[in-house]
Amino acid sequence: MNLDLLLQSEIQKAVTAVFNQTVENLQLQATNAEFEGTHTLVCFPLTKLSRKGPEETARMVGEYLLANSGVISKYNVVKGFLNLSLHDSIWVEALHAIASDPNYGQIPYNGQEIMIEYSSPNTNKPLHLGHLRNNFLGYSVSEIYKANGYNVHKVQIINDRGIHICKSMAAWKLFGNGETPQSSGTKGDHLVGKYYVIFDKTYKVQISELIAQGLTEDEAGKQAPIMVLASEMLRKWEQKDTETVELWKMMNSWVYEGFDATYKRMGVDFEKLYFESDTYLLGKELVMQGLEKGIFFKKEDGSVWVDLTSDGLDQKVLLRADGTSVYMTQDIGTAILRFTDFPKISGQVYTVGNEQEYHFKVLFLILNKLGYEWAKRCFHLSYGMVDLPTGKMKSREGTVVDADDLMQEMHDEAEKQTRELGKLEGVSEADAQALFEMIGLGALKFFLLKVDPKKRMLFDPNESIQLQGFTGPFIQYTHARIKAIVRKAESLRIHVNPQDLRAVTTLEPAERDALYLISSFENKIREAAKDYSPAIIANYAFELAKAYNQFYQSIPIFSEENTSKLKFRVALSYTVARIIKRSMKLLGIEVPERM
Repeated sequence: MNLDLLLQSEIQKAVTAVFNQTVENLQLQATNAEFEGTHTLVCFPLTKLSRKGPEETARMVGEYLLANSGVISKYNVVKGFLNLSLHDSIWVEALHAIASDPNYGQIPYNGQEIMIEYSSPNTNKPLHLGHLRNNFLGYSVSEIYKANGYNVHKVQIINDRGIHICKSMAAWKLFGNGETPQSSGTKGDHLVGKYYVIFDKTYKVQISELIAQGLTEDEAGKQAPIMVLASEMLRKWEQKDTETVELWKMMNSWVYEGFDATYKRMGVDFEKLYFESDTYLLGKELVMQGLEKGIFFKKEDGSVWVDLTSDGLDQKVLLRADGTSVYMTQDIGTAILRFTDFPKISGQVYTVGNEQEYHFKVLFLILNKLGYEWAKRCFHLSYGMVDLPTGKMKSREGTVVDADDLMQEMHDEAEKQTRELGKLEGVSEADAQALFEMIGLGALKFFLLKVDPKKRMLFDPNESIQLQGFTGPFIQYTHARIKAIVRKAESLRIHVNPQDLRAVTTLEPAERDALYLISSFENKIREAAKDYSPAIIANYAFELAKAYNQFYQSIPIFSEENTSKLKFRVALSYTVARIIKRSMKLLGIEVPERM
């Protein structure tokens, strides 16, 4: 049952009857917490029909609904807002419909496909805290779009070429002594990242030495031996020098193995991988075609540009004077390749930090100028930086917060707190470790996803793991509590048939509050997709858990003597658990049966 649609229909009837006119778009929203009711009709737009003030207009609609609709039990008017309360029978029917629908929360397939890109790391270092927010965002938005009836293609482009990759290669060649992940017992991406840090430290020392010999800082930066080696490696790689390419392949293979292990622990996956080494030249031909059509222009030095000044931006280089591609050129080619690979997709979502907002504005404008209509359906899922209480991260200096280390720390903290609570009696060590992982990773994911993606955020590991407050473990604990209630009901042989629910005629306020939230779930799924915001689902799951705890603390379940009410409350509990589990799954978070 979709209560919003039901109310829309009833209000349309009221407006037609009272004002003898129809209105296409009714503004229906959640009632402000300080007023009685669950749904509020904004009546200001209706004054054109009523030719009366907003309060009188609201009162007229409310009176009609009260007298003629079997849906509304009472109303109140606050200025031009009509706050509506529903009959308890409507809430009972809503629970019956939701409890009877095993697919509640899954909107039917709409025939559309969408591509979502996330992660897209460099192969010169391991994934870090920023990548965690990126991956969790991209994965969650993918799951939310699946729930909205889309066929979703998850992809990433791996930045596996360029001077930054050659820096790690140069340092390993100079100082590696043949070290491998196997010989050192070091995870492959961590090993390569170690040499990226060594490069930076060596480079700084060499610059200082050259400056002491009388060179300027700029000259020293170009002539430092380790940078000369890295630059030479890049030239040799582009020339397909066998030895250089083999070293590049070997070190990248170490990184990919390490990434795979990290992704598995994160709980994210991809349908297809794109590699920069395969795509970095793709856009060149398209740019030349755009030049021939007059979409782009060539400067005297031979470089090719696009003029976006009429779009409020500036001019952007697409091909250098020597004919080589820039990053934008690569992205043009990759975008078109993806639509070739997946011709049915309606658009692409790029999960990339907000420092790249300008880049994507330019990219989408260029694709549109090239005549690709789907460019208007491309979206940059921009997100803010993650800060820590200890300050900023710098990967080249080795001060980055490593994703693997942070996930392990969250696991360890979950273990510490759970063991201190002493609730592991009868739990095997393997099951206990799985629970620690579930709680630790759940805390991390929830904390990173509960904030609107566009906002910069501060990640506090200690706050994220708490069992009380706006945290993942609080919601996980609520789910475990409900499952304990369900198990007790089963042990008492309390079996609930959905038809039994209709025997209840009156509800308590806390029951209505919980029912309002569970009936809002599908609307929240649609809203989260529309805004590309898992934070909407995270906030919803938290509010639902809070409402259930209020219900649990204020209303008896097993001490209730009325069998119909007892069964209703067990069914309500079970349904809340289902929706909590489904909500958290949309965030990539598992919930425990016991905790």
